[in-house]
Parts: sequence; structure tokens; C-alpha cells
Amino acid sequence: MYAIYAFCRLADDSIDEAETKEQQAEALAMLTSELNRFEQGREPDHPIWHALRDVFSRFDMTIQPFYDQLKGQAMDYHFEQPSTLEEVETYSYYVAGSVGLMLLPIIATENHQELKEQAIALGVAMQLTNILRDVGEDYREIHRIYLPSDLMKKLNYTEQNLSDGVINESFISIWETLALRAEQLYLDFTKSLDLFDKDSQYPVALSSKVYGGILEAVRQNNYDCFSKRNKTSMIMKMRMLREVKMQFDK
Repeated sequence: MYAIYAFCRLADDSIDEAETKEQQAEALAMLTSELNRFEQGREPDHPIWHALRDVFSRFDMTIQPFYDQLKGQAMDYHFEQPSTLEEVETYSYYVAGSVGLMLLPIIATENHQELKEQAIALGVAMQLTNILRDVGEDYREIHRIYLPSDLMKKLNYTEQNLSDGVINESFISIWETLALRAEQLYLDFTKSLDLFDKDSQYPVALSSKVYGGILEAVRQNNYDCFSKRNKTSMIMKMRMLREVKMQFDK
């Protein structure tokens, strides 16, 4: 787990610490080259790569999700507003669904081959949740709009509306379109929970429930994801903890 997190952190930092797009491209190219070397069995002499080698020797890992994660990083620094919900989900796969596939052989050692869709579903659901939580912050701080442009155009919700933090029926409709899709993906994931390793089921179920709770927190805050970052409250977390515990105590 830690080795995979460290790889993702390395990918994030290589982009975030670069000052220009050229430097970002160079950093990503270097990391891709190192991943190529790792795939060929001659990884760089660095603790992260040594740790990943240990993970690959212990579990039935595949390399493609790691390349997909790097593609997600490239999509970030070449960012364009997605046109459709499908494009939002494609982006979400590369930046988050890929992580689900990286972790899958560790948390579902026996059934990981048949759980790929569920692992992707959880990653995409969590990324959609991030997008819906951070609508205002993403626009204000990095001038990015992840809401699909076709929905914004159809419902006459403009970039100026977004800049002004307008919460109207159009915004709520766009927001709920993505939220309902995220909630369906969370549900798709939980239907196969019993196929994951026993010691993974409880923490994975709880994390998906708590993260999904962010959507309800935004709703309770009258869809204001412009002036504050919504999160699952401690009261909600305790309730969810009891619900998941009861589910596993049956």
C-alpha cells in the first residue's frame, strides 16, 4: 500500500513542483522512463522503486495502471474542460480509477481478475466526489472547470455564473447529474464487496461510505461548494461507522 501511495505521490510532486509546462513534461518523461526501466527489471536505485519491486514480487501486479496514472498526470497539465460526462469519467479513470487497479491485487488476492470494473468504479466515484466538492476551489485556484461543457450549455449555466458562485436550478441540476452517477458507481462497487479479502472488506466499505458522504454534506449545505470545502461531519462518520459495523457483524 505505502509503495503504491509513494509512487502516486512521486507522480503528483513531479508535476506540482515544476514551474513551467516544459518542466512538467520533462519530469513526466523522466518518470515514464524510470517506469519503463522498472518494467524491464532494471529499476533505478531509489527506495520507491525498490519498495515497488517488493510489491510486484509478492502480489499478482500488472504494470498498465501505473502507466495510466502517468497519463492522468499528463491530462492534468494539458487540461481542457471535458465536453461530456463520459469525458469526465475517462479523466477520472486515469487519475483515480488507475489507483484502484493498482491496489486491487493487494486487497483482493484471490478475485482481483474479476473485480477490475468494481475497483475502477470506486476510483471514478471518488474522483467525481472530489470534483463536486471542489467546484469553487478548482476554478478559483487553478482556473479549471471539470463540469461537462455540454451540460453547462444545455442548462445555460455560464463560466461567469461559476466565477460568481451562482447556485441556481441549473447548477444544482448539473451537480446532481454527476452526483447521481457517482452514487451509482459506489453502489456498483459495494455489490461485490464480499469478493474482496476478508481483512480488506471493512476498511474499504467504510472508506467508500465516508467519502460518498461528502455528497450528502454538500446537499445539506444547500449545494454551496464555492465558499467552503464540504466534508463528512464527525456525527455522520460515527453513524456510518455503526452502519458498516452492523453490516459486518451479521
